[in-house]
Amino acid sequence: MSNGYGYDYGSTASTTAVAGAFAVYMVVVIAIAVLMVVAMWKMFTKAGKPGWASIVPIYNLVVLFQIVGMNPWLILLSLIPFVGSVAMFILSIMLAIKLAKAFGKGTGFAVGLIFLGPIFYLILGFGDAQYVGIPE
Repeated sequence: MSNGYGYDYGSTASTTAVAGAFAVYMVVVIAIAVLMVVAMWKMFTKAGKPGWASIVPIYNLVVLFQIVGMNPWLILLSLIPFVGSVAMFILSIMLAIKLAKAFGKGTGFAVGLIFLGPIFYLILGFGDAQYVGIPE
């Protein structure tokens, strides 16, 4: 496809390849999101919270903070420009450590939650882990 000045913007084959790769990417992202919702549903149920809370976008974080004994109002830190992303990064690490303890797991499991979250959330939801309570 030429712009009239002799420059070719690319063929339709490359455009089709990019669209196909994007479609595959979106299918993978949606599959991971569905797995996370299912894993959180089971995990919330184990902790005595309503499973449907895993479907509601911000409310699922509120329930997750309640499960580990953290103040849900800390989520509002994410709204502060520039500081919010750093605060949420730190809070997510604290959340993973406390979540592992709340289900009777150790520091290694917390590291797994930080780096391989979807897999370790599935392990918490469908594994033999039992909710032992809010960690100190």
